[in-house]
Amino acid sequence: MTTTLTSKGQVTIPKRIRDEMHLLPGAPVEFSINAAGEVVLHPARPAGRARKPTRDRFDAVRGRADVHWRTDELMKLLRADD
Repeated sequence: MTTTLTSKGQVTIPKRIRDEMHLLPGAPVEFSINAAGEVVLHPARPAGRARKPTRDRFDAVRGRADVHWRTDELMKLLRADD
């Protein structure tokens, strides 16, 4: 399959390849060059997949408090009459 490079350095990915790779308009793609010097097209990984899966926001901070309250001390403080 042949396509033409535009003056802006753009090419059209042939429909057969877009269909085979399930690429839709606006889909991000990545280009790489393999050991043989060939350009390889890959669907880009979504941002969430490229990085380590994020934990729940509460899991991310659990156990990081500087104050080491005992439960009974905290409950006494919270229930104290003013």
